[in-house]
Amino acid sequence: MGACIICGASVDGHICESHQEDVVFDFRGDDPHQLVSNRFYRGTVDGYADFGVFVDLAPGVTGLLHRSELDRRLESLSWEPGDSVFVRVKNVRDNGNVDLGWSIRQSDREFRGTLIQEGETSRLPESEADEDDGQADEDASVEATADDAGGDESGNGNSGRGPDAGSAAEGNAAEEVESETAPAARAEPTTDGSTTAAVEPDTDADASDAAEEAVEAGTDATVTDTDTDTDTDVDASASDDAGSEPIEDERERVEIGTLDDRIDESVQIEGEVVGVQQTGGPTVFEVRDETGVVDVAAFVEPGVRAYPAVELGDVVRIHGDVERRREEIQIETEALAILEDEAAETVERRLANAITERARPDTLDALGDDATVEALSEPLLDAAEAIRRAVIESRPIVVRHPASADGYVAGAAIERAALPLIREEHSKRDAVYHYFTRRPLEGSVYGMDAATNDVTRMLQDRDRHDEKLPLFLLVGTGSTVESADGIGLLDVYDATSVVIDAAVADPETRESADTLVSPELADVDGTLSTGALVSSLAATVNDEVRGDLTHLPAVSYWEETPGVYVELARTAGYDAERVTELREAIELEAYYQSYEDKRELVTDLLFEDGGDLAAHVAEQFREKLEIEVETARANLRTEDVDGIEFAVLDTDAYSHRYDFPPEALLVEELHRRVRDGRTVTLGIGTDELYVRSTFDLAIREVAAAADEIAPQADVATASVREGKLEFLSGARDAVENAVIAAIADQA
Repeated sequence: MGACIICGASVDGHICESHQEDVVFDFRGDDPHQLVSNRFYRGTVDGYADFGVFVDLAPGVTGLLHRSELDRRLESLSWEPGDSVFVRVKNVRDNGNVDLGWSIRQSDREFRGTLIQEGETSRLPESEADEDDGQADEDASVEATADDAGGDESGNGNSGRGPDAGSAAEGNAAEEVESETAPAARAEPTTDGSTTAAVEPDTDADASDAAEEAVEAGTDATVTDTDTDTDTDVDASASDDAGSEPIEDERERVEIGTLDDRIDESVQIEGEVVGVQQTGGPTVFEVRDETGVVDVAAFVEPGVRAYPAVELGDVVRIHGDVERRREEIQIETEALAILEDEAAETVERRLANAITERARPDTLDALGDDATVEALSEPLLDAAEAIRRAVIESRPIVVRHPASADGYVAGAAIERAALPLIREEHSKRDAVYHYFTRRPLEGSVYGMDAATNDVTRMLQDRDRHDEKLPLFLLVGTGSTVESADGIGLLDVYDATSVVIDAAVADPETRESADTLVSPELADVDGTLSTGALVSSLAATVNDEVRGDLTHLPAVSYWEETPGVYVELARTAGYDAERVTELREAIELEAYYQSYEDKRELVTDLLFEDGGDLAAHVAEQFREKLEIEVETARANLRTEDVDGIEFAVLDTDAYSHRYDFPPEALLVEELHRRVRDGRTVTLGIGTDELYVRSTFDLAIREVAAAADEIAPQADVATASVREGKLEFLSGARDAVENAVIAAIADQA
């Protein structure tokens, strides 16, 4: 029997089952079938292909990290052939091909131990086997240097070494800081005139007691760093029993926004803790002041929480060294204190005033001077303020929009405006993925399925990562009664929602959203798309991207595009043909992988394409749509009822249900081609029916009347925006007749 190198539990080998993923393996075998699924391995980049990266795990053993496994674009990887990287083995196929998965940990220090796998057995690194001879090895299985989340070496002057993987007893000993005496707590002055309770942490127990007493007393729980005679040099000041440290020297506070000019300087910052992440090495606090957000790394030993008394929302003062890690600014902590009373209030007041000043735009400057949009200036300014405030407060933004050309244009417009603001606010390169997410919806209803998904993720992020509840931006969805239950679920958790819809919102839902932008809020008539409305909102959120957005409103209209937007696009270099290509290309890509945001692809299409990409995708759109429409027209059933021409398509029989185009788009395009006078086009499938007409129809009234005519069918409105009804599949024929009768009666 052996001992787990992480927790000391008795195991057959060196690692227990629950800590398999905390260890990285060096593979010394020669057969891919010796690899163990879900283990993390060190590898070497062999080369790139269009579909991923080849990684050598051992001589003659190579795996593929497919591009779909990456958390970023393949082209954005900075790996070079020969670089050492870390990957997870997902699967070894019968033919020996190895499927690899992404590892967010890309440093030895982010793992809690290292083992060598020889064949199907594993052993400790030789450095640890020689430790009894007193040989120090810089490649020990657990490195305990303070580091950022990416795993680089710390510059804070504190060093440490993790538990000895050779035995559980030695591992536990390495976690303790021992001394013979324990001095009593004393009062320490701070730079703001308040006092902190300082403790000389000669023992972990005394440090814990003093820190707890200080917290209970309402003072800054403080522990100073002292040297010990142990061979581990653990930073006791940030230990799991410590709350914060004294900050005795008077340094001038610097703003986080200026840190880029202060590399290698020792600084003092003050701000709010807006995020806490425990890595395999240090604890990383995200701290925000009135000018930005920065990562602050604090280290005890690998994987151990530093400053456990510090919580999300605390106001802190930090001394540390400014360093650049992988092109990101980071502070290596020397001392940290939780501020309270007047000191905390001063910082909070400074932050609140700065947010208010920065968040609300002065005026709305609508794209193309659209009178309908300008009439909605106040609610649009409210929405813009909510978005900008979320960015400043480090609150994630979740955008929900329909998987359609109009929906994608609207979502991409907000994305284009918000991402630069997030980059300015946060020093971490991946902040744009962490703080902004688009989640397209298959339809135009924000129902319980979508809301449950959002709430589940939201609560997981809150509980696991101390993340703030997101701002939910519902674009082209959420304003009808069919979305009431979904928005209601968000409201239960006090999650803020902003609803923006170019169509009139239902009275029942107008009070559900925290902020609503909808045409009925202004006494003005006009033809408005959601994409046009949100493009003006995006330009208000970030005026610096206004020039990127001017062609988007024209792309969002399928027909009858207002002249002001046609001219705006033309001025930006997008003629009618180019606008049509973009619209068709976005509509096609919106259908495939409809639940994915496809951020980079959509960006290439709408903002960075020289023409070839959109033209290529648009050609596929036209080919696929033309085949479906021609098949549908050849199989239409028509009948005249009270002077109304009904054209009925059996979408189950005469459309590809699981390929482009979707039924809603097919019925829409079919209706455009067959409409003449008073025409109604129906697309009826197994349990749903789409309605299009050349005259105004009240879809909910049609559904209610049809349900009375065919009560056994349970006819209901699925989406008023899409003209979609749903019913029980066994009553399909009765539903068709009932809907035709209901429309004829209403007309």
